Amino acid sequence: MYLLPLQVLDMAEGGLDVVVVGSCMTDLVSQAPRLPKAGETIHGHKFFIGFGGKGANQCVQAARLGAKTAMLCKVGKDFFGDNYIQNFKNNGVSTEFVGQTDKAATGAASIIVNDAGENAIVIVAGANMLLGAEELQRAWPALGGTKVLVCQLEISPDTSLQALRMARERQVKTIFNPAPAIPDLHPDFYKASDVFCCNEPEAELLTGVAVGTVEDAGKVGAELLRRGCGSVIVTLGPQGCVVVSSQDPSPRHVPTAPVTAVDTTGAGDSFIGALAFYMARYPTMPLEEMARRANQVAAVSVQAVGTQTSYPSRKDLPQELF
Repeated sequence: MYLLPLQVLDMAEGGLDVVVVGSCMTDLVSQAPRLPKAGETIHGHKFFIGFGGKGANQCVQAARLGAKTAMLCKVGKDFFGDNYIQNFKNNGVSTEFVGQTDKAATGAASIIVNDAGENAIVIVAGANMLLGAEELQRAWPALGGTKVLVCQLEISPDTSLQALRMARERQVKTIFNPAPAIPDLHPDFYKASDVFCCNEPEAELLTGVAVGTVEDAGKVGAELLRRGCGSVIVTLGPQGCVVVSSQDPSPRHVPTAPVTAVDTTGAGDSFIGALAFYMARYPTMPLEEMARRANQVAAVSVQAVGTQTSYPSRKDLPQELF
């Protein structure tokens, strides 16, 4: 079903380290003393535009660590779409498979934040939801030549599942991040995931097990292994993460050093982007060690404001992480 002529596949020889199939969102953030009431206009004191979307975040973090990356996504033929493509280029991410459409606007999140840190957010997925089978087929040479493929759920779940299946057909390692989580996740998502990486609320929604402790995370990991995952990582914020795998199903807690968090936005995406980097560049490294290093990268990200703006580059990190 997915085969392309051999000479086309040969283009991918040497290949990419990481391909991310996922979302791009432009964050339009207004800071104001308070949230406006219905029909009310108030003065804010700061406005900024940020680059977000789980897929794009993960791809940018992998690229900043030194991975050869490509993003497979869809943006609008508009100002925000043009800007996002330039953002990828600025971060060394290949844009060969970034499509632009005039049928929908670039995905956007309108965010109002008050002085107490409370917010009101409206998200319009826009062009993200138009990414489908046609784009996957066009990117098949890159999928065939890459080392690690990463997917989430901010695009059509069917598109993410098809991408994971395509990657597995070519023995490409897969990371699946079930975010935002959906309770009726297709069973094949588990079977198509070499590494299934979720946080506490995602784990609870998928398994029904509330995750409050390291022991709870181990129980969730065992259940997800039973559903067919190769390995499972349950991230626990400042507690680090728990790793289980089909080769060694005993849960292993990977703690992280305490830091003073300034802004935790996008920390989970930083972790997954770093994990993809290590899986691609250090394929023989134990998953537990990859998770330990990814913890350290994510810990750096929470010590700065913003999402992608907080993600560290290789030069910002201790050399022993490489």
